[in-house]
Amino acid sequence: MNNAMLEIEEVHCAYDGVPVVHGVSLNVCQGEIVAIVGANGAGKSTTMKAIAGLVHPTRGRIRFLGEDVTRTPGYAMLAKGISYVPEGRRLFAKLSVRENLELGAYTEKNRAVIDRRLEEVFTLFPILADRAGQVAETLSGGEQQMCAIARGLMSGPKLLMLDELSLGLMPALVEKVIATVVEINRKGTTILLVEQMVQEALEIANRGYVLQTGRIVQEGPAKELLASDTVRKAYLGL
Repeated sequence: MNNAMLEIEEVHCAYDGVPVVHGVSLNVCQGEIVAIVGANGAGKSTTMKAIAGLVHPTRGRIRFLGEDVTRTPGYAMLAKGISYVPEGRRLFAKLSVRENLELGAYTEKNRAVIDRRLEEVFTLFPILADRAGQVAETLSGGEQQMCAIARGLMSGPKLLMLDELSLGLMPALVEKVIATVVEINRKGTTILLVEQMVQEALEIANRGYVLQTGRIVQEGPAKELLASDTVRKAYLGL
C-alpha cells in the first residue's frame, strides 16, 4: 500500500526463543482506524509491542513514514510519532493524574505546547480535569483507562496504538471509551487498535486484520469482516 503510514512486512517475533508471531504483514494509512482482532493469546499484543519498539522482530521489517524502524527502541519510537497505550493501562500508580499526563509529554520541551495538550485531553475527558490532583491508583477502572489514553495523546502522536481498551471495563464504559476513540480519530489521529471485543472494534474501524495463533487469517474492510461467516462463528457466537 503506497500511501501507508505504517508498513509491517513478514514480521516474526519470539519470547525466549519460542515463536509467537509468524510472518505478520499489515498496513495502516493516514487517518484510518485499523483493528487487529482475535482471541486471547493470538499474538496481538506482541505485534503491537514490536511496532512500539518494545520487542524486536526476529525476522521481517517495520516501516513508519517510509523509514525502516525495525530495530528502533521504544523511547525513540515515541519521538518519531508512535504512542502505545499498553494492555492493563500501566499508569504510575502513586503519581497524580496530572503528573501521569505530563510524563506522557516528556519528549516535548515547550511548556506552552504541554499546557495546550493538557487542555485538549481535559476537554476530551472532563472527568480527568476534575481528578487532576488525585492519585492514579484511586481512580476507577474506567477513569484509569481514560487517563492511559490521555497520557498516550500527550506526546502529540501521529499514530496512537491502543491495546485491549475494553479489558476489565463494564459494557457501558466500553461504549464510552470506544466513542472517544472515534472522536480522537475524527480530530486527525491515526489509530491502530487491538481488541478482543471483535464486534465493537470492527464497528468503528475502516479495515481489520484477524490474528489467530500468530498469523493473519483474514483481512479486509471492517464491514466485510463483520459480515464474514468465519468471523461471525468464531468470534461473535453467531
